[in-house]
Amino acid sequence: MIVTDRMFLSQAPTAIIFAACATLTAFAVSLHCAPAAASAPHHAGGLGTVLTSKDGGELFGFGINQWGDDGVIATGQDTENGYRVSVETFDQNTGKIVKSFARDDGPRNSYSVEGVFAGDVALLTHYIVPKGEIYPKRKYQVMNPVTANAFTGSWTPPLKNMDVVMASTDQSTSSSVLLAMDLDHQDQPLLLVSDIAANTFSNVIPLDPDLFGVADDPLLGQFTAANKAVIALSPDGGARHGKPPLNVLVDLSTGKQVQFNGYNNGYYHAGGVDGFAVDPNTGVAATDTELNAQVEFYDLKKKQGITFQQLPCTSDTDQLGSGSGIAVDPVNKLFLVTQRRYCDGQDSAIVVYDEAGNEIETITGFQFFIGEPAPVLNPSKRMGWAFGGPNGWSQLQQFFY
Repeated sequence: MIVTDRMFLSQAPTAIIFAACATLTAFAVSLHCAPAAASAPHHAGGLGTVLTSKDGGELFGFGINQWGDDGVIATGQDTENGYRVSVETFDQNTGKIVKSFARDDGPRNSYSVEGVFAGDVALLTHYIVPKGEIYPKRKYQVMNPVTANAFTGSWTPPLKNMDVVMASTDQSTSSSVLLAMDLDHQDQPLLLVSDIAANTFSNVIPLDPDLFGVADDPLLGQFTAANKAVIALSPDGGARHGKPPLNVLVDLSTGKQVQFNGYNNGYYHAGGVDGFAVDPNTGVAATDTELNAQVEFYDLKKKQGITFQQLPCTSDTDQLGSGSGIAVDPVNKLFLVTQRRYCDGQDSAIVVYDEAGNEIETITGFQFFIGEPAPVLNPSKRMGWAFGGPNGWSQLQQFFY
């Protein structure tokens, strides 16, 4: 069987979101200034082509370059020898596979994509199972850039035995934030601030394991303009009639934390936070919550709610109709929310909201799964890719919004 964090941690593939380049003179934030992006004209939403992995394996993470045309996936599938794996690059306009490499069919190697970062640099975890053991060691490899169609170097975090849980999604800054766990110290959660391309680390911030542990399902965002990481979580693991969700802002220089409660609506209350995204420039954030099928919008500057919306065809006790992964388009100021069970229950949808919480459109026809990761977006093209297609987990579905 494939050995990845899906077996040891509750980890979904990382979704990679575009952000425009900002000038941050007030903060110690290193920038990768990508080409300026203007708001793209809206056109009718709908589905595009379907990408299928070349070797037919299930996808273990995916990402795209928000400034360009390339993307990357990692694949894996069981075989009589162990598991067949590969890393594949693709053309995000056509969905065609460009190159397949790092191919192996045996009991030791597997990969997952953690994200694409500033400068079209991809980070992947390479899981290596030592002979005679069942748990993998982890090495981190980079593609700098993705269009090299090969690994070009290593990323070496300061902890020897560390696992990346998720990564921030702002490709406009070279100072990326990653939520990780120190596997040598009882899965101690921490934040790393790193320039992935340069393989440097400006800060390591330990987090309280009683608040930011796996049981509370912490989700990570980055408010780049304020030099802060943002973590949304449920402090009681999403219990019925439970505590309100928490939004925690963490200063990336000092580690200082400020938190405020989220909306906790509905008879059963909000439950767990299933999806989370932050506009890195405006500091507007969106969550969706499990037990009330709502989408909540927050102003991180004011540390208060903006509004909340009920997902289409749901009530505030409708767990089956709740949302999952959320992507942010900070150029066009939109949040895209995945909804696995849409209205008649025959298909899935992406519901698009603006940053004021107004519903803009709904794109139907998807086939999502429980725990759907966020789509990845190319705002200049008003195009995205979502996990899963008509034939399952070996595919990505292109769409336009």
